[in-house]
Amino acid sequence: MGNFLGNTLSKLTGIDLSNRFGKDWDLPSTLGVMVRMGVWATRGLLVRWRFKRTKGLFLVGKGVTIRQASYIHVGRNFTAQDHCEINGLSQKGLIFGDKVSIGSYAIIRPTNLYGGEAGVGLKVGNNSSIGPYTYIGCSGYIEIGDNVMISPRVSIYSENHNFSKTDLPMIEQGVNRSFVKIEDDCWIAANSVILSGVTVGKGSIVAAGAVVTKDVPPFSIVAGNPAQVIKSRNT
Repeated sequence: MGNFLGNTLSKLTGIDLSNRFGKDWDLPSTLGVMVRMGVWATRGLLVRWRFKRTKGLFLVGKGVTIRQASYIHVGRNFTAQDHCEINGLSQKGLIFGDKVSIGSYAIIRPTNLYGGEAGVGLKVGNNSSIGPYTYIGCSGYIEIGDNVMISPRVSIYSENHNFSKTDLPMIEQGVNRSFVKIEDDCWIAANSVILSGVTVGKGSIVAAGAVVTKDVPPFSIVAGNPAQVIKSRNT
């Protein structure tokens, strides 16, 4: 029954869910998912007109905060889970590819909520996910590739506070905006931190709790604070 309903849901949504509901899924559980997706899709219909561009299925959970939606481009089959916060105001906007999901309580914030210069923005590729409670500070430009998995409670920062003057409070010295680039097929594990000016190479893994302060070569596994290469996936 689960596979039958999964096939039915696939036809309705355009998302391949045929293998999602196997023998371990009973009928009430499968129906519960369908009802929840229906509620989220209905909520999406009420807000998608505010966006710069949307395509396909547009799912919005409860308690989602979306500000300055006219700066946000959304691809097919986008999901914003419960209580996440997406702020659009930015120089280049926020661009999400197809099949992107934003986890519950995640925050995407390119610009200060109380004024100031607009941040640069964010681009997320196809089939990538941003985990629950993740913070993405895209005041500088952040680019996330295709098939990137960002686990819960990850922090990504594209700016640093200036602190060179000791006779002036750091809060008054402004910030230095930079960038972060995460290339295709990366796994950013839970509680890790990626700081500004860093490129995480294709196919790399950032271990849980790592603090990335310099570039990560492609197909590398990095861990620690500061993060160091501990293994190459090519070997």
